[in-house]
Amino acid sequence: MNCTENLLHENLGICGDNLTFAGYDTVELAKKYGTPLMLLDENKIRNTMRTYKNAMQRYFGEKARPLYASKALSFVGMYQIAMEEGINTDIVSIGELYTAIKAGFPLENAFFHGNCKTDNDISYAIENKIGFFIVDTYDELYAINKIAGEYGVKQKILFRITPGIDPHTHEAISTGKVDSKFGTAIETGQAYEITKTALSLENIDLRGFHCHIGSQIFEIEPFCDAADIMISFIGEIRERLGYTAEYLNLGGGFGVRYVESDPCIDYSENIRRISEHIREYCENNDLPYPIILMEPGRSIVADSGLTVYTVGSVKEITGYKNYVAIDGGMSDNPRYALYGSQYTVLCANKMREKCDYVCTIAGRLCESGDLIQENVKIPKVQRGDNIAVLVTGAYNYSMASNYNRVARPAVVLLGETDRLAVRRESIEDVSRLDILL
Repeated sequence: MNCTENLLHENLGICGDNLTFAGYDTVELAKKYGTPLMLLDENKIRNTMRTYKNAMQRYFGEKARPLYASKALSFVGMYQIAMEEGINTDIVSIGELYTAIKAGFPLENAFFHGNCKTDNDISYAIENKIGFFIVDTYDELYAINKIAGEYGVKQKILFRITPGIDPHTHEAISTGKVDSKFGTAIETGQAYEITKTALSLENIDLRGFHCHIGSQIFEIEPFCDAADIMISFIGEIRERLGYTAEYLNLGGGFGVRYVESDPCIDYSENIRRISEHIREYCENNDLPYPIILMEPGRSIVADSGLTVYTVGSVKEITGYKNYVAIDGGMSDNPRYALYGSQYTVLCANKMREKCDYVCTIAGRLCESGDLIQENVKIPKVQRGDNIAVLVTGAYNYSMASNYNRVARPAVVLLGETDRLAVRRESIEDVSRLDILL
């Protein structure tokens, strides 16, 4: 097999023998910035944001909005891009909130998620005029009511509801089932009771409901099923409590093509089909059509990212397997170690050679599970060659760590020019918080 057959997305190409990404030579970028190196296709990010925004407003209505799920990839520049593209964001910590503030992001367009917000989290968010909290439990509801009262605020919230949907995705990224750690279940009656309580609290302004069923979902049926359950619940609440929800947030979860066997998804077409389903369901059941929100994260940034490494060593264990060790690993991409995520791996400087060398791509960390991918086919490589791992924009840099005191990589945005968005950590940065005893 020739390596030229492994170009998954339209922002990949070949110039000479080298892999290109967003029109840039990845080998030259590796020389310029060093490795490991995360590359981001800025135009791809912006175009996907526009696809979501335009499709949602066209099919769901002018007030509909995508919320960039910033846990997928959070740094100042990402919030700046989201702000410039006119989309909202969801955040899951005050660290992400602080980053959004540094970017100048308007916090009235931010939604604060999380199943265990501390009093400090809540106070910091209210003090900085957060738009909405996505509320998970009674404890959080009472805490927001109390703290909002102290600030003289009537705080807008959505409730996170578990609709009981199994989207047949990986267990670690399935979040919509009744026994999930997130949200309050409808079928146990607890979602009704917490809604009733919220409507009685003087500092709470309940605006609607939220659900999220999981990630890497390639079909629309689970989203349609979740929408049916959620809208039916909205109807029940209107009938029993006289309250009509303004917003329905359907969460995120559209899949991304990591390997050849993954299907391609037309996000705009999916949104159109889901909108038709929701409108028909509302009309058939005489229910109001809510303002729809969605929370794409992975599908905005995953295929906008690529990571380049340098080969440090090649080890061949006769009769067993071959290892290609790189200068990164689970410290910048823990997803394979966590749940066996599939990736497409290429030799960035040998793109016209045959991919006939079967090997495991191993990281540099002192951990037997520090692997990026097993049984991949690439050309025979040697120390100094460049390995490219495709589709690393989501949950790679955002999950990076300093395990083994390894510094995190640089992030470079590729647009009209290549420019540094996040500088590479130095060894001084790694120990900056340490105190000499």
